[in-house]
Amino acid sequence: MQIDMAAEAARLDVLRQLNLLDTPPSESFDRITRMAAQVFGLPVAAVSLTDHDRQWFKSRVGIDHWSIPRETAPCAEVALTRQTLVLPDLLEDECYATSVLAGQGVRFYAGAPLITSDGHGLGALCVLGTEPREVTEAEMAALSDLAAMVMSQIELQHAFGRIDAASGLPNRVQLREDLDDLARDDAGAERLMVLIDLARAEQLNSGLRVLGPSYVDTMVEHAARLIRGAVPAGTRVYHVSATQFALLAPAGADPHACLAAIHRHLAAGNSRHERHLAASISIGAAPFAIGEGAAADILRGAYGAALDARARKLPFAVYSAAEDDAHQRRYRLLHDFETALTRPGQLRLAVQPRIDVASGRCVGGEALLRWRHPTLGDVSPAEFIPIVEHSALAATLTRWVIETAATHLATWQRAGLALKLSVNIFAANLDEPDFADLVQSSLKRHHVAAGSLELELTESAAIADTDRSMAQLAILAEAGIGIAIDDFGTGYSSLAYLQSLPADTVKIDQSFVRGIEDNQRAAALVASMVALSRGLGYRVVAEGVETAQAMTLLKAIGCDEAQGYLLARPMDVDAFEAWVAADDQESVAA
Repeated sequence: MQIDMAAEAARLDVLRQLNLLDTPPSESFDRITRMAAQVFGLPVAAVSLTDHDRQWFKSRVGIDHWSIPRETAPCAEVALTRQTLVLPDLLEDECYATSVLAGQGVRFYAGAPLITSDGHGLGALCVLGTEPREVTEAEMAALSDLAAMVMSQIELQHAFGRIDAASGLPNRVQLREDLDDLARDDAGAERLMVLIDLARAEQLNSGLRVLGPSYVDTMVEHAARLIRGAVPAGTRVYHVSATQFALLAPAGADPHACLAAIHRHLAAGNSRHERHLAASISIGAAPFAIGEGAAADILRGAYGAALDARARKLPFAVYSAAEDDAHQRRYRLLHDFETALTRPGQLRLAVQPRIDVASGRCVGGEALLRWRHPTLGDVSPAEFIPIVEHSALAATLTRWVIETAATHLATWQRAGLALKLSVNIFAANLDEPDFADLVQSSLKRHHVAAGSLELELTESAAIADTDRSMAQLAILAEAGIGIAIDDFGTGYSSLAYLQSLPADTVKIDQSFVRGIEDNQRAAALVASMVALSRGLGYRVVAEGVETAQAMTLLKAIGCDEAQGYLLARPMDVDAFEAWVAADDQESVAA
């Protein structure tokens, strides 16, 4: 049987957390095991737990030993598949004919899975016989019910408690069980899950630093009292995480009216007492149908709505499927991008040519990342770059881009093309202590001249941490690697930083360049930016050039380079190389 190793590791971890393995016998389990043997009229029954290499018996009837090897044990299959298993005759089964049980004289086996509320299969409640036999539907129904009783006993004795000590309220485990009970009695009924988030992460961190754990304890106790008073009598409130509470709104409640009433009560109660909540409470709600969807998914929807409310500075919000789909897509893209970095064919660099304004010759290009997702197709950089930039993948991505750029530059050098390639880096890259060394090592490994590579970063990225950023940039500049300030004019635009940054190129953002042929003030602003930058010794590149009139104007004011759709759109590397070759031939012919 094929085993999902990640799922198996999680299953074993849950088994360890329950502290069941190698524990003494318990009458509460033995009672159920004896009942299983009696139902089938068989001499052997057991509560069998599937460890990594053995089947260990928490309870056993008619068995002298405490465990058997896991290999070819039917209970292991039951644990992994989480399905009942009946073997009328082990000797006629290809898989189990040579098993340990068959070798001990066992001919009949029936097992029902022991499944946690989180869906992990721990093992089986099984019955065994020394003679082949069939089973009835009533027998298997009884075995499944008894297995469920075993799991209830396990969770009762060994799993997490049901009441939170700090708030005195039932916890998330109890909420999940209550939803299961409702599904049996009121399946399909429309209800509203409400989640109350007490504080922002930064507020919690600050409070814990100054006041210690008592800060959260006081907040939780105060909030529990207020929330109980904010809801109708009989409404059960749950403490579902450290600073989050949940409740099921009364059937038929209007979502907005319900949330508004809860918020008004909490705000009023908070203003009459010490301000334990610091006015940072956020409420979200998710409509759902009882019995449809797991409790974790319902809570996630309500929590997402609370986050949306906090982000929009609203007191409350109701779950939006569109918003949730957008968040799910972002999460999926981030998850899948990690795979894309290691599998050839998904990521590639496109190049947009940069043209010398005076001569009209191509002097290089800007490398632009492209991602062709195996199922979603082409994903826009505007969508995935901001997600990756603020994740742990930022460093890995930049390494991939620099290594790929160095590979292309080496090819161009061998072909006699004296071109510069510019790549964008993140602010986080400048926090990496070995970043400058990494860039230089990549160029040396490919025998590429340092001056062939240019690193683009925004003003805000360059000065995010002045000392560290400046040190990294200084090392790179001293090695001869080009440094360009990207999107110039959209960030801090501080003359002091512009004077001190170890950069050699300024790229004027396209928002200033686009339309300068029709806007005298915009043209004057760009002319001033060009004059200032060149006066400080920078080479100036204008982005977003789309008309011949704009190009003429840029040439008149002394701009050094230009890129934009008028000149060329981004193209794959092969197309770029052909485009440069054609441009060179036209120049020779002229």
